[in-house]
Amino acid sequence: MRRCYNRCVRLPGATAAWLAVLLLAGCAERQPVTRTEAQDFLRMYEEVDQRLGTVRARAGWNAATDAGERNLGELVGARKALAAFQGSRFVIENSRRLLSLKPGLSEPEFRELDKILLMAAEAPATIPDVVDARIETEARLTSVFDGFQYCLETRQGHCIEPVTPPEIEAVLAGSRDLGRRLRAWEAARQPGAALREDFAAARNLRNRVATELGYSSYFQLQVADYGMSVAEMMKLMDDALSATQPLYRQLHAHAVKQLAGRYQRPAPEEIPAHWLPDAWGRHWPGLAQGMDLDGLFRDRKPEWIVQQAERFCTSLGWPPLPRGFWQKSDLYPPPAGSKRRKSVLPSTWHIDLEQDVRCLLNVSPSYRWFETSHQELGQAYYCLAYSNPEVPVMLREGANRAFHEAIGLLLAGAAGREAYLRQAGVLPPGRELDRTQRLLNEAYQSVASIPWSAGVVTRFEHEIYEKKLPEDRFNQYWWDLVRRYQGIVPPSPRGEEHCDPCAERAIAAEPARYYDHAMAQLIRYQLHDYIAREILRQDPRDCSYYGNQEAGKWLWEIMRLGSTRGWRQLLRDKTGEDLSPRAMVEYFKPLQDYLDKAGAAP
Repeated sequence: MRRCYNRCVRLPGATAAWLAVLLLAGCAERQPVTRTEAQDFLRMYEEVDQRLGTVRARAGWNAATDAGERNLGELVGARKALAAFQGSRFVIENSRRLLSLKPGLSEPEFRELDKILLMAAEAPATIPDVVDARIETEARLTSVFDGFQYCLETRQGHCIEPVTPPEIEAVLAGSRDLGRRLRAWEAARQPGAALREDFAAARNLRNRVATELGYSSYFQLQVADYGMSVAEMMKLMDDALSATQPLYRQLHAHAVKQLAGRYQRPAPEEIPAHWLPDAWGRHWPGLAQGMDLDGLFRDRKPEWIVQQAERFCTSLGWPPLPRGFWQKSDLYPPPAGSKRRKSVLPSTWHIDLEQDVRCLLNVSPSYRWFETSHQELGQAYYCLAYSNPEVPVMLREGANRAFHEAIGLLLAGAAGREAYLRQAGVLPPGRELDRTQRLLNEAYQSVASIPWSAGVVTRFEHEIYEKKLPEDRFNQYWWDLVRRYQGIVPPSPRGEEHCDPCAERAIAAEPARYYDHAMAQLIRYQLHDYIAREILRQDPRDCSYYGNQEAGKWLWEIMRLGSTRGWRQLLRDKTGEDLSPRAMVEYFKPLQDYLDKAGAAP
């Protein structure tokens, strides 16, 4: 069946009229620009972009919550309509002209125009065929992921044991059968072969749109959103790797001993990838002793978990979530037997850049979903905080891309602290969590993620976009990076036919920005360090924010600004220091001392 990628999208009448005027506007020579002209342009742009963006967001939501041909077609059409506006010659030429007024513009006005020009570089109207091809190729990537049938076991070319991504996760989290673990690990990578051709095509198309407006690659275009050069971003990632490497080596050595004992195998120098509880080695849950907290939630309803996450937020002095959040979010797994295919990835959606904020979750009674619910609601509240009249529409986003995730991680970390678990009525009287094992568990989640995000994926994306790595070397280069940064090796050689990085959804669908995750971890610990030491006056490893409205006010002041101020200056003003790994490294110093004494260092 031919996919309906060119399905028409119905636009509001006023928006369609504006769009027609803009796209037909001539490029005649103009008089010298004035600030009034800039303000008029920004008001016009905000109105059209907000309306078209809302159409696209709703189409994206529908496709994520009910994957199918019709919804995917609607999404492609909506993306094309928005791209036609954002990348139009009218928008590009006027943004460039008006940016020449920099000394006479307010900071938010300048930042809006700069943001508009960055978005135009994603879809320049000078190469419409390339832009359309990119949108359609990326839609096919999404379609393969959403509809892919993973298989744990085949016989004579037929799948005899189909499996879902959550079931793959469950095998890797709990099974001690190395044969079954291997099959699950291989299943997680099965989409790679199917995605290889479109992934390589998408890389080329993304690079082409970026070079149209003068960027060296799509990687440089994405880095530019931080106001940084590629060299500056790579140095920041290298600094994060260098600062956390001593602890990572200790964690790696400790994990090798634990895993070798668990599977009754000799301790290797490098970890076989299928030994780990995560298919990509991004984080290593379940390796700390006594930290399996799922039993605490066995008798809780999924609804209670999300409601408790809201109670945490309102205890900080934040307002209750809008009624529409509860009416429009998709928070729980589809009922058994449902044919609806829904994304398994937790996400937060800001549909209209106003009060329509939603979460897509699949909450079940477990500690993982308790933590994840706090994380996603933290991001939902961030959206609500900056949706205020003082923040222009184009700046209703995080202070930078990583700030959104950092706020979510901050609340997810707070959800796991012993004091809060008691306050929430989850941890029963008399039960205590071992402080060292709590730290170890947290390090396996956050510190273990740095070599993956700052090292493996960022270097891979830098090489394929900025250095144009040939596609027949994708897999070899990928595994060289995994061994170098993570100390992990595949169970057996992986040829180029597999394209393992293609199977990691974020690499395919959120390209050239994986450093966001590393930056989010650094920002998270920097914010937490300030709250603990300067507001709560408590040990950062044991404090609880629950009910502390001073901490809530401090965070809200950061969130409500959106991106109206430079993120570096905001971080300095609120924490007193530039972004660095210092807070993260200091937080885990007691664990490093413990691992030294325990002989975990290599």
